[in-house]
Amino acid sequence: MGSIWRISMKLGAESVLLYLSPSLNGDALLRGANFASAGVGILNDTGVQFANIIRMPQQLQNFVQYKNRVAQILGVDETDRLVAEGLMSITLGGNDYVNNYYLLPVSARSVQYTLEDYTQLIVSEYEKILGQLYDLGGRRVLVTSTGPLGCAPAVKASRSRNGECAAELQQAASLFNSQLRSVVNRLNDEASAQVFTFSDNYSTNMGLFSDPAAYGFVNTADACCGQGSYNGVGLCTAASSLCRNRDAYLFWDNYHPSEKANRIIVDEFFEGSSSVMSPLNLRQMMKLDD
Repeated sequence: MGSIWRISMKLGAESVLLYLSPSLNGDALLRGANFASAGVGILNDTGVQFANIIRMPQQLQNFVQYKNRVAQILGVDETDRLVAEGLMSITLGGNDYVNNYYLLPVSARSVQYTLEDYTQLIVSEYEKILGQLYDLGGRRVLVTSTGPLGCAPAVKASRSRNGECAAELQQAASLFNSQLRSVVNRLNDEASAQVFTFSDNYSTNMGLFSDPAAYGFVNTADACCGQGSYNGVGLCTAASSLCRNRDAYLFWDNYHPSEKANRIIVDEFFEGSSSVMSPLNLRQMMKLDD
């Protein structure tokens, strides 16, 4: 929710509500909706350890229902225009590694596939999801890469001996991000338009790790809220160890960036160069067809 809220602020708009919120009606419905579900992946068997997550086929169906609800207010043509001119943001992939392929020391997927073949599988399935967003009218779609998975406190707590980022998760992130960037380029070529833009969150985050003091961070290893090694074991709860100054920490909890880190990441969405935001940053994308 942190990035979505921050993006809304940058656009000068109110943050969108969850699609299942009972308050999502009337004017709130016309501002958009958040269809995301924590723990979900590209594959339907990702996140099986979580109860009641909303997997991608249902999220896409929810979006169809959303369009129908808006059309009852605005009509079909105006709804299509609203969707085409709006900004979509999608982030998938990380959970397919940490909550699937690497969930157990020997997982079903790691027996079934090499890392390279598994990455090709999830990227090919992701391409289908992005194609569905296009078919449903999306014309300004932010596709964010996965971050440096091996550096997350949860991963380091289980896989790091001396505080280093876990090499196998870093390799997975690099493989995935490289192939996802190629998918974005190919989809844009097929559409003959700059519909999708790719955000290299991996590079943005590694910049924070490599020179934390330049951004005001004191601790890039531990989560602000958690327990165990690197404060990376389990969820952030009322019983967790809590840091005194969350703005000094790159990570809020075992996987997610702090609010300060989110601000930096979202600033890159809007102002990043073509090496990070390709082919357009969000400021450029939102000016298309103005």
